[in-house]
Amino acid sequence: MANHKSALKRAKQSEVKRSINIGYKTRVKNVVKDVRSAIAEGSGEKATESLKKAVSVLQKTASKGAIHKKKASRKISRLALQINQLSSK
Repeated sequence: MANHKSALKRAKQSEVKRSINIGYKTRVKNVVKDVRSAIAEGSGEKATESLKKAVSVLQKTASKGAIHKKKASRKISRLALQINQLSSK
């Protein structure tokens, strides 16, 4: 464990930030799962609505720094691609 006062404070701050980031990442996993389940059902309208919500959550999480902005963009892009393939069928 840390010995200096500043190192102890940094450890506490890191622990708080870590717990906050876990919450953001859980939200991301849940909205992505919702989009994928809507795609699996084959309902394009429901998938599109859930994608809109997912885009918002992913961008907000990336802006907070919990995930990298390119990771968020990659997830959005791949989900949109799957929905577009579903719509073209």
